Amino acid sequence: MTDWGGIRRAHTIYEDDAVLALDKPVGISVMGERHDTDLVRLAAEAGEELFPVHRIDKVTSGIVLFARELRFHGDLTRQFQRRTIGKRYLALTRTRGLPAAGTIDLPLSVGRKSRVRVAANRADITLLAPGDLLASGDLLASGDLAASGDLAASGDLVGAGDLVGAGGVTDEGHWSVPPEAVFGHVRTYPSVTTFVRLWEGGGHTLLAATPQTGRRHQIRVHLAWIGHPIAGDPLFDKAPATRTFLHSWRLAFDAAWAGGARVEVEAPPDADFLAPVGDRPPADLLDDARHP
Repeated sequence: MTDWGGIRRAHTIYEDDAVLALDKPVGISVMGERHDTDLVRLAAEAGEELFPVHRIDKVTSGIVLFARELRFHGDLTRQFQRRTIGKRYLALTRTRGLPAAGTIDLPLSVGRKSRVRVAANRADITLLAPGDLLASGDLLASGDLAASGDLAASGDLVGAGDLVGAGGVTDEGHWSVPPEAVFGHVRTYPSVTTFVRLWEGGGHTLLAATPQTGRRHQIRVHLAWIGHPIAGDPLFDKAPATRTFLHSWRLAFDAAWAGGARVEVEAPPDADFLAPVGDRPPADLLDDARHP
């Protein structure tokens, strides 16, 4: 995966005079890779200078947006900062039992070894479902919880059935922590992820997730800390046997260079990503989730 021309031809999903949108494959970084290659470096070595407007993780596939000239970069990055960019991810968890829709409102911080974590103890996370306020500390067996300073390893994560009792969740859930439970000894970052459930079966759940804030590892950490880790995520599985099932699916931005027109781009998930859904996923599986 070191041929920039081949990557560009195979993975370009949108291009104009100002921007280039690529459907990034799993396993290559956007930029800043010290001991391996990355997209920005590959492009530069081939004579093309690109300015990444945002990043997605090396293990994540899907849309990455680049400015083709520096003069277009500032406005695009400001759209991300102002949160006027439309973002939608697909995430496949290795659990079942999530509600039809949900909001994960959990602040993040950086813990030991620069690992991103929720800025509170897991026992303080509460789930509010219609007519039902559930304290996660009452629902999670203490032996299943990782130490409060650590991110959980695969074996430490509770399953969906342990987090939410039968009948505990109806159509929508809201996860949060009381203000007094948020860590005061570290810098914290308010972080909100919303999702809708698209499919579940065979021990998996497919979600369309929207990071309302854009923190590092946000979707991955949020889902894992409520007991629904993304399948194949090396942050929470010490020896993943599959790819990481997180895909940057849809992106919308305003093109100031084109009179402010709203541009929407989509990177359809490949067959590998949808394989757990079955050999023939429903044709309308993603239709209702195309807009947050």
